[in-house]
Amino acid sequence: RDNIIGICGEFFGTVLFLLFAFAGTQTAYLHSPPVENRVGAPANTSTLLYIALSFGFSLAVSAGIFFRISGGLFNPAVTFGLVLVRAMPPIRGALLVVVQLVGGIVAAALVSALLPGPLTVGTSLGGGTSVARGLFIEMFLTSFLLLTVFFLAIERQRATFIAPVGFGLALFVAMLAGAYFTGASLNPARSFGPCVVMGNFQGYHWIYWVGPGLGSIASAGFYKLMKLLGYETANVGQHGPEIEMAASTV
Repeated sequence: RDNIIGICGEFFGTVLFLLFAFAGTQTAYLHSPPVENRVGAPANTSTLLYIALSFGFSLAVSAGIFFRISGGLFNPAVTFGLVLVRAMPPIRGALLVVVQLVGGIVAAALVSALLPGPLTVGTSLGGGTSVARGLFIEMFLTSFLLLTVFFLAIERQRATFIAPVGFGLALFVAMLAGAYFTGASLNPARSFGPCVVMGNFQGYHWIYWVGPGLGSIASAGFYKLMKLLGYETANVGQHGPEIEMAASTV
């Protein structure tokens, strides 16, 4: 029963998050096409800011709604990271990945049906970014998001209740940094859904899977290292009472 509730929550949460994020992106590109993939291609910073705000705020609100139902993940890379640090059983993780991918398709289809004009919410390389660079940009951006999830949501601390806000801010900052170069996916479901609806997969579409996957592995490794070193005792006042009590005996 709990798994069914969590899976349903994750599906509807993913649809809600990406529906409004995609709608914001579609609106932003009405009079400003996506960045061309050539060196020196002009960047419309107001458009990129509009898109980053759409994704960041949509994630913060959607994660806040579904945080106590499914965790408010909405991202296969985040789910993979939680499985790596053993915060989620692999079977549950696999089920969530499936519904997240389906949710991405449904959200893209809804935006395509509701809003006029061709769908322009896909991710693509821009500004002359090579495939190799795009891969590592996606890796580092995803690592940033995953570290936010690990240290705000998994760890019991005083700031855990505002974790969804942290998720949204992390995505907002990551998109400001990377949207011009790769579209700042950080989320296979976010890139996969529009490709399915548009029927167009770029030859480098794989970087939006491998990059976030590598980011999950890197951030999980750093998190496990910090746990191994006992980071909880470094700044005791910021942790929950159980951790503070344990640290006081060291």
